[in-house]
Amino acid sequence: MRPGEWPLAIPMFAHFFLVIATFWVLKPIKKGIFVAFYDEHGLDLAGWHLHAAQAELLAKVANMVVAALAVIVFSALSRTLHREKLTFVFAGFFVVALAGYALVITDPGHFVVWSFYLLGDLYTTLMVATFFAFLNDSVSPEEAKRLYPPIVLGGVAGGAFGSSVLSAWIDSIEHSTWLWICVGTTAVAALLAGLAGRVVAGREARDPEPVRASAPSAPDVGNPVIAGARLVAHSPYLLAIAAIVGLYEIVSTLLDFQFTSTVAHFLDDEAIGEQFALVFTITNVAALFVQIFVTTLVMSRFPLVVSLMTTPLVILAASTGYLIVPILWSGSLLNTADNAFSYSINQSAKEALYTPTSRDEKYKAKAFLDMFVQRFAKSIAVGVSLLVTTVFTDFSTIRWLSIAVIALVAVWLLAARYAGVRFRDMTQDR
Repeated sequence: MRPGEWPLAIPMFAHFFLVIATFWVLKPIKKGIFVAFYDEHGLDLAGWHLHAAQAELLAKVANMVVAALAVIVFSALSRTLHREKLTFVFAGFFVVALAGYALVITDPGHFVVWSFYLLGDLYTTLMVATFFAFLNDSVSPEEAKRLYPPIVLGGVAGGAFGSSVLSAWIDSIEHSTWLWICVGTTAVAALLAGLAGRVVAGREARDPEPVRASAPSAPDVGNPVIAGARLVAHSPYLLAIAAIVGLYEIVSTLLDFQFTSTVAHFLDDEAIGEQFALVFTITNVAALFVQIFVTTLVMSRFPLVVSLMTTPLVILAASTGYLIVPILWSGSLLNTADNAFSYSINQSAKEALYTPTSRDEKYKAKAFLDMFVQRFAKSIAVGVSLLVTTVFTDFSTIRWLSIAVIALVAVWLLAARYAGVRFRDMTQDR
């Protein structure tokens, strides 16, 4: 990075670190509370008795409905609030909400269990979308290539830190105390956003040209409910980003199913949990390595299309290997190939795609893609998972799912190539 870029990079790094660390504290807690509650009580729905895992699948579908409402609110607020001001609103909402749950989480009922589960996903949906909308609206495409790798490293490190701290202390600290900790980290993240906002304002006061390379926005009219969808539908570039987002979610779900099935087939009892813990540790370390050494190198020295195509190519290689040799460690490698690269280089490259777009596209279209399209793709993936579990019942057939993964990755590569080439053309024209 250049010397003048550090004052923005440092608070944004710390902000993203705290947001992702907070999410990785909330995620296991909300999942644990939900599963434990319905493992004991079950869920009766119109004469249909659901066990905990089935109830959670319904909760994942409900997440899509909540995400759709989030798109409406985000799009409406983004008409008048930008950058750190939008972050203040959502951070304030979560501070109040988490404080409220801290008071009632000790003895939850159905409403608290469900609403807290949905809030956990809503946290990352809104806070991450707001963070990147702020960042994309504050830097030029050229700055993004230098700034995104170290800033996104904050999220990768935050995920490893949050999950590790929770794992070490979850048995000795009550859930309500964890929620108060999350209240504090969210409040600090908002303060860091305010600091970053002052830095951006100072930069623009000195040099009003650079951010600069954004396309002009259309007049701010229309229904916020469909504003983002309309922008995406009329832009081949945004449709390519939508394909990247949606295809990744489906591919990731299939890879996770293969990974889980492989471990369960080859191992028993405590060895299963030990393998999961080992693979997740390897994945987190690999993600840090990729973000520090690979992402910075590739994004700074090569066209963005190379970064966009790295993750699908790695997944393609891992899936091909598993198709040929479906053993324990080739199945475990699927998890590392997915998460180590998606949370690092893929995240950095995908977010950089928004920098040459208009402000409406940075806020409304991105909100639609990151909140609704992503959740909708996950809902499709849930349906695919249910279908897969009924068709692929024998381990010998699990390997053939890699053919579907390879086909989806091929389309993903086409979308990544198109988006990368268009990004180059859009930034060269400015």
